[in-house]
Amino acid sequence: QEIADKRMRSIVELLLNLIEELKREVKEVREENQKLRDENNRLKGEQGKPEIKAKKLATKYESEKERQIPKEHKKSSKNAKIKIDREEIIKYPKENLPADAEFKGYQEVVVQDIILRTDNVLYRREKYYSATEGKTYIAEMPKGYEGQFGANVKALILSLYYGGNMTEGKILRFLGDIGTLMSAGYLSNLLIKDKEQFAAEKNAVQIAGLGSSPAIWTRQERGSRGRTIQRMCYATLCIPVT
Repeated sequence: QEIADKRMRSIVELLLNLIEELKREVKEVREENQKLRDENNRLKGEQGKPEIKAKKLATKYESEKERQIPKEHKKSSKNAKIKIDREEIIKYPKENLPADAEFKGYQEVVVQDIILRTDNVLYRREKYYSATEGKTYIAEMPKGYEGQFGANVKALILSLYYGGNMTEGKILRFLGDIGTLMSAGYLSNLLIKDKEQFAAEKNAVQIAGLGSSPAIWTRQERGSRGRTIQRMCYATLCIPVT
């Protein structure tokens, strides 16, 4: 911060970041070389560099009685992290209860399940006609419900294809098992067309990274099939440059 020239300060910050990166790489290379030396010595019948582990400090106890008391193991409950969607009371058949049985509350059991079903909606859009204007007015569809399929099934398809690596054929079979009829052409268009919103989101991430990092550089990587991929890096994030 003592450097008045902003351009020179940015260069110094970039050099410092590169020095830190080189120090990390040198450390990794040294560790790898030591492992290779140890393996070479082992093959020759010699002993490698001994691995000396740090000694653990002895635990201090206030008394002999405290030393003999075992610590109580508490297992964390996963039910606290589970979202409860609905509750259901299971009644015990009263005809099977003795006459003196008293109600003592409930024993709670959390069961996780998933419901895969269709949610096909017939929208009846109000339509008006103005004779004076010669124009028809039709109520707009809810946001995200453009075309024949809703936002939920579109999001599920994108998640299965890009996140689950499912093929288009398996996605169509999966949808058919649930009861959703979709053509192969529509599915293909959904996956490859109208991706401007995703490109805008990627650009927003890039702009936010550029604005938050003092050091920026580019690097080239060898991708699949011999392609060269250029990436723009800032902080610890690197993204492809298109």
